[in-house]
Amino acid sequence: MTVLWSRFDSPVGPLLLTADPNGALTSVSVPGQKNGRTVQESWRLEPAPFRAAEEQLAAYFAGELKEFRLEFRTAGSEFRERVWAALDTVPYGATTTYGEIAARIGASRAAVRAVGGAIGANPLLIVRPCHRVIGADGSLTGYAGGLERKVQLLTLEGAL
Repeated sequence: MTVLWSRFDSPVGPLLLTADPNGALTSVSVPGQKNGRTVQESWRLEPAPFRAAEEQLAAYFAGELKEFRLEFRTAGSEFRERVWAALDTVPYGATTTYGEIAARIGASRAAVRAVGGAIGANPLLIVRPCHRVIGADGSLTGYAGGLERKVQLLTLEGAL
């Protein structure tokens, strides 16, 4: 399958955007991201399909957009897809915990570690707001894009 890609300069650093051949967003990554994507030789640089994503990201970073409305397509296990769908319901400016996400998807408290793994595997940084998930004690726990970016995003949203 052909992967389309583009870069977007943001206040949290350059973002690598990928999409499928139909233009559906498949990932948003930052340099040095744990399990982040890197441009492959077979990928095709094609900025046009990313115009809506770039406009919405620019509006988000300007404090003018609170909810992304983009077509995206991700591939994960049924469990990960449920966790990612729960992330999509965490509103701008709010935070939630790993335990609350587990409860939202009907998973047991014992599943909190698996929920954390699914959140860490989120391929759509910023767009799917995994940065809004914090520790039960209010601590800013791991973020695949780096804790300094998590702080920047939560500060932008007024959650810190």
